[in-house]
Amino acid sequence: MDNPAPRFHCRHRGLNLSYLDSAPGNRARPAVLLLHGFPDEATLWSAQFPALHAAGYRCIAPDTVGCGESDIAPGLRDYRAPAIAGDHLALLDELGVARAHVVGHDWGAVLAWLLAGHSPERVRSLAVLGVGHPTAYARAGLKQKLLAWYTYYFLLAGISDRLLQGDSPLSLTRYFQHPRKAQVLERLRRPGRMTAALRIYRANVATVLLQRHPKPAAPTLGIWAEGDRFLVESQMTRSEGWVTGPWRYRRFPGDHWTPVTEPARLNAALLDHLQAGPGG
Repeated sequence: MDNPAPRFHCRHRGLNLSYLDSAPGNRARPAVLLLHGFPDEATLWSAQFPALHAAGYRCIAPDTVGCGESDIAPGLRDYRAPAIAGDHLALLDELGVARAHVVGHDWGAVLAWLLAGHSPERVRSLAVLGVGHPTAYARAGLKQKLLAWYTYYFLLAGISDRLLQGDSPLSLTRYFQHPRKAQVLERLRRPGRMTAALRIYRANVATVLLQRHPKPAAPTLGIWAEGDRFLVESQMTRSEGWVTGPWRYRRFPGDHWTPVTEPARLNAALLDHLQAGPGG
């Protein structure tokens, strides 16, 4: 799969962190920070880059630590959500972006919630795909906990790392059914990459859900797909109670990987949201 934009590197925490940028050096365009989750990388947003760029936005998509072309960090604590959020803020600082629209999917949505809540001065608007506010997710009930059984599987270091790469019923290709499974598996079979990708679970599952997080004030768009096998709808719809700014909700067809499976619908929804927000 071709990159949707040139790839660059930012140095932070002693690591080379990779990112895609649709308009390098252009500070006139409003910036959109696009954050991926597991098991993806920045190219998850390859269908969004052309549409948002053509509408006048500067698309910036980082590979989180250990993912894509970013360095693998040595310790588990290096993958804690506040540290990764700090990486993203450091990238905006290096690029001279004071405020950005933030869009996140899966774990990228969790990071987007945290950025908007803890660093509100940096976020123009917020769009979250799949995962609602961490508190709404934590309180979503038994069905959500059952759907999230795999998070405990991912905590089995050494076991899930190996099984996910194979062809067992618990592999990426069979159970998780990623729409770009061949590319994802090829990337995660590189030395150390599967373990690095799983560390976001191992470093954060308990702490992110048990902590209290601020309510974002930025205009927020929540999107949930009716075919999502990992997330219940209520954890997204009840996120309305965990924002203080304007809230909109969209229910999409398709599965968990909305940026890939519903690109035209998502692009239209994002453009409507971005253009309605401050400085859109």
